Amino acid sequence: MKPDGLDWTPPPRTKDEPQPPAQLRRILALFRPYAARLASVGLLVAASAVVSVATPFLLRAVLDTAIPQGRTGLLSLLVLGMIAAAVVNSIFNVLQTLISTTVGQHVMHDLRTAVYSHLQRMSLAFFTRTRTGEVQSRIANDIGGMQSTVTSTATSLVSNLTSVIATVVAMVALDWRLTIVSLLLLPLFVWISRRVGNERKRITGERQKQLALMSSAVQESLSVSGVLLGRTMGRSDSLSTDFTEQSHRLARLEVQSSMAGRWRMSTIGIVMAAMPAVIYWAAGLASASGAPIVSIGTLVAFVSLQQGLFRPTVSLLSTGVDVQTSLALFHRIFEYLDLPVEIQEPEHPVRIDRIRGDVSFENVEFRYHPEQPRPTLTGIDLTVPAGTSLAVVGETGSGKTTLSYLVPRLYDVTGGRVAIDGTDVREVSFETLAETIGVVSQETYLFHASVADNLRFAKPDATDAELVAAAEAAQIHHMIAALPEGYDTVVGERGYRFSGGEKQRLAIARTILRNPPVLILDEATSALDNQTERAVQQAIDALAVGRTTITIAHRLSTVRRADQIAVLDGGRVAELGTHEQLLALGGRYAALLRREQPTAAQPGTATGPAGARTVGARTVSGRRVNGQAVNGTVVSGQAAIGRSL
Repeated sequence: MKPDGLDWTPPPRTKDEPQPPAQLRRILALFRPYAARLASVGLLVAASAVVSVATPFLLRAVLDTAIPQGRTGLLSLLVLGMIAAAVVNSIFNVLQTLISTTVGQHVMHDLRTAVYSHLQRMSLAFFTRTRTGEVQSRIANDIGGMQSTVTSTATSLVSNLTSVIATVVAMVALDWRLTIVSLLLLPLFVWISRRVGNERKRITGERQKQLALMSSAVQESLSVSGVLLGRTMGRSDSLSTDFTEQSHRLARLEVQSSMAGRWRMSTIGIVMAAMPAVIYWAAGLASASGAPIVSIGTLVAFVSLQQGLFRPTVSLLSTGVDVQTSLALFHRIFEYLDLPVEIQEPEHPVRIDRIRGDVSFENVEFRYHPEQPRPTLTGIDLTVPAGTSLAVVGETGSGKTTLSYLVPRLYDVTGGRVAIDGTDVREVSFETLAETIGVVSQETYLFHASVADNLRFAKPDATDAELVAAAEAAQIHHMIAALPEGYDTVVGERGYRFSGGEKQRLAIARTILRNPPVLILDEATSALDNQTERAVQQAIDALAVGRTTITIAHRLSTVRRADQIAVLDGGRVAELGTHEQLLALGGRYAALLRREQPTAAQPGTATGPAGARTVGARTVSGRRVNGQAVNGTVVSGQAAIGRSL
């Protein structure tokens, strides 16, 4: 099993997994909405088969009647009939190809949109353990690989099957004895084709996995971040070598797929091609013995039908091989469609029309995996009244970001509940949650599109004036306006044409445009230099006015003015209070501040009896949230360490 964060591996097949017959029924269900069009294709195919088998009968009349008897009028009619049959057959073939291709492309469209829409509903957990290239490969390579099967196989199957049946009936009508001789080896041919199909199905599954690996490698190593990392680490040559090896493995699999069963199928072709010669030989021997079994016209017509039987029979066998091969592709697509949606919209969602913005965590517990021995969060009780701010601080891995993910339902709690205005977020519609909660994270994501398009992702119908107002509030308008193309400037992949601070302010402008009553700031300034941080912080302060704000803080200098500060430790709320109260408590928050500002607490600070910290003239007692009493110190209501912030 691969560790989380590297890849997602489908579970192994079990005896309860749908087997090929069930899979075939599921594939056929994809064509059900287009039954009427397929029925018209069937009629065209049947008509084409009837017209095709009529030609040998016309030929027999030409050879046995019209030419020997010198009936030129009949000969002309028979020849015109043969030409008309060819013309009509061609028209029918064009029409059936048009209809079948249209149906096939609709089925491809349905599959693509079904997979994409299903993945859009998957939880964040799925994408944290699945490589982006793997997802792209399922949609592009797997569905793309089914195109010929979906667009032409159904028509080819019906067409060839109808032609075979019509031809066999015509052959029996001409001479049943020669027909039996011609069909003796057919069961062997069917068995061989099934063996070849199973072999190609196995190889196709391996080939698609290799395509997914290559897609992931390209997506990761040829992105802007991947190229930067490869060059700065001196790994460009090794990445090229790795890709060359993967491409070589894919080439080998492609050759194996193309050659699998090729000799066996060629043997079938040789035998089928030799059958007319065998028929001529048998007829010649019978004639030499003085007992001809058929007339010359019948013999030529029969051989013509037999040659006509050869093409659809071989095609039918090949189609069977293609169907078995495509089952591997359908299986990979159905794997994604069958993935359970972990976070689903409630059956009767609540839509809150007037959001105040009260947020509460009520005895919240969360585990990433059911078998996780220790919960990531446990016993979280926090209340953030509307319009107030909560800062969440703590050591790395204490659960800060996880806590923020629970509010917009990027994950669902495994115990307790998270509520907005008293309503459990699991009962609220996704649309309401999206309108209510805005998130600005440390890693800003921008699409490879214009600045205006990136901003309008939050509000597609936003006017140019609204874009400018949002950008001004985020203190980024003047920079955008100074660009040669202004708001039409393309930001580049992931916004790499802009600095970190500029991208953050674009993200803030995007959130301002959406105007959510609840705002989550997930370490939005932790990766910025001090000067850029101040500019971004001013934009954040403007954004936070009048909103319920939850800030995940890395730099504690950004949380001093928060109405509440919660200190997480080991997934629990260890301390809760204002900046001054927590300083007076002298616990974990004060320790975090000392670590961030190691010299700030030195002036005027001493250690009192029993380990109590004394600053100035007064020592007071505080209390941690977990109930453990501690001694803290304040001087004139302000700890010395706080003055440095």
